[in-house]
Amino acid sequence: MDVARVVLVVMWVGVTLYALLAGADFGAGAWDLMAGRSRPGMPRRKLIERAIGPVWEANHVWLIFVLVVLWTAFSGVFASVMSTLYIPLTLAALGIIARGTAFAFRKAARELWQQRLFGGAFAISSILTPFFLGTVAGGIASGRVPPGLARGNIVTSWLNPTSLLGGVLAVLVCVYLAGAYLCDDAAEAGRPDLSEWFRARALVAALVIGAVALGGIAVLRWDARPLFDGLTGRALPVVIASAVFGVASLALLWRRVYPLVRAAAMLGVIAILWGWPLAQYPVMLPPNLTYRQAAAEMSVLVATMVVIAVGVLLIAPSMAWLINLQRRELRDGDLPE
Repeated sequence: MDVARVVLVVMWVGVTLYALLAGADFGAGAWDLMAGRSRPGMPRRKLIERAIGPVWEANHVWLIFVLVVLWTAFSGVFASVMSTLYIPLTLAALGIIARGTAFAFRKAARELWQQRLFGGAFAISSILTPFFLGTVAGGIASGRVPPGLARGNIVTSWLNPTSLLGGVLAVLVCVYLAGAYLCDDAAEAGRPDLSEWFRARALVAALVIGAVALGGIAVLRWDARPLFDGLTGRALPVVIASAVFGVASLALLWRRVYPLVRAAAMLGVIAILWGWPLAQYPVMLPPNLTYRQAAAEMSVLVATMVVIAVGVLLIAPSMAWLINLQRRELRDGDLPE
């Protein structure tokens, strides 16, 4: 395996971690919107706050990691993506800022109208942010980001059938992932009533994802044929694995095996994420810019890998400890009835 490929794989591991951790945080914001009116929804929102509170800001380290590695090791791809898709990327960045600000202010607010205002901003930005990130993925995967500065259309590159499908699926996957986590978190906190509330709605979300994914087959075949051919060719085993894990998580959710639901949902998302690069490998920017053509010089790639290795040694234990503290707080804390 050449060094450029190693860097590419490590970068995609960062994308995966961001989807599994920050994606669930975005989904939790959507659940916050659906939690109900102020008084009956209070226990659900308190669970959401307690589940994401210790980690919601730390999870964005993976997005920063991905952007820095892309900029350093594949600068031409970074420049092409940023100069063509700057509209959805800017909207996603604004969504991340608005979401974090609103989440912090709602906890400090004392008046009910302020809590509702900041809560609405937190929930809506939690939905819009993954949507815009999904449109970016759809624009790249469908070949609408040509190499070079601002070579692609700044509107149709992200407002197209594949991008819209990617945006909708990103939101739905975040919602289901968060629902699976929150069922387990509620059980961990000793609140089976909350587990049941999230369970019923997560089952509906899973069915909606299945329907959208099936409809998306026709969209990709019509709008992004090379991606469709890759997904039904080389990447087909991974696509099948994502479906298997999805059905397994649905069955486990039905049977209330919440720790395994979390694991199955995570594996399903991992399979979805890795199906895309496998489908278009070795191309980074369709139709024909490969990762070898886009890679930086060997000295830069080696230096990048050394820095990544040092960073992992520093960050990984801290993140693991932070997640452990979050789980401990769920077990020890009391939620309002």
